[in-house]
Amino acid sequence: MDDSVTDDSGQARTVTDHGALLDIAGQILDSVVDDFVAGLGAPSAVEKGATDFATQVDLDLERRIVADLTERTGIPVHGEEFGGPPVTEDTVWVLDPVDGTYNYSSGMPLTGILLGLLVDGEPVLGLTWLPLVGRRYAGHVDGPLYIDGRPVAPLEPIDLSTSVVSYGPFNVAGHGRYPGARRADVLSALSSRVSRLRMTGSTGVDMAYTAAGVFGGAIAFGRHAWDNAAGAALVRAAGGIATDLSGAAWNAASPSLVCAAPGLHAELMAVIDEVVGDEWGAVPTSARTDTSGGAS
Repeated sequence: MDDSVTDDSGQARTVTDHGALLDIAGQILDSVVDDFVAGLGAPSAVEKGATDFATQVDLDLERRIVADLTERTGIPVHGEEFGGPPVTEDTVWVLDPVDGTYNYSSGMPLTGILLGLLVDGEPVLGLTWLPLVGRRYAGHVDGPLYIDGRPVAPLEPIDLSTSVVSYGPFNVAGHGRYPGARRADVLSALSSRVSRLRMTGSTGVDMAYTAAGVFGGAIAFGRHAWDNAAGAALVRAAGGIATDLSGAAWNAASPSLVCAAPGLHAELMAVIDEVVGDEWGAVPTSARTDTSGGAS
């Protein structure tokens, strides 16, 4: 792998120059925003499951972003639609060209482009572009979080009772790693302890809003790195905490994602532990399947 990138001035930089990588990645995402906006309402082009699909916009944007990232950074890309190198080894971009695909296809603006950089499975950089609401979130895990190019103050400790928490969508009759009925039990317990609950249908929106302090925390039941890496990096950049549902620090092999501001994260995990105990503890990678429904 080429260990350098070239910025607009023609200067070569190493892949550890996170500012240069954020700038280049942001420019590439900016270059596809108009096409993302123009494609709102696109129908399904590829069926991936009963309620899971990809639009032609997903396919076209992934091809363009992957080509540009590879050319300009020399770092390979693993995309949702066309795959790529392993996400737990070496340095790799992970891309979801249209997160919240169901929202996007139905015309709902809570949808965006997610891009994360992983080093041996650990999230290093995160970019979440929400073109339909005019917001761009970017950051390196050591901070700060940037919103529309401007650095923002770190998250302050908050508590559950005064916060909004976003919850990943699910089918109560579903099975898999996190059965739908138990997800409903946790949701029920949270409903009497938080100020408000929200279900946006987009992991990217949930985690970006958590990093920005719009939400106090968010729970996502999906395991895919292209859904979770950008958000985990953004929340850590903002001074928040990103783990899986067992409380282990999030990485690309994690089966879920729980992000929250300091203080609230511990309260959130306490509620989960109270309801499900060790049912959602660590399991072998081979057992990480989910047939209970979720956001796309």
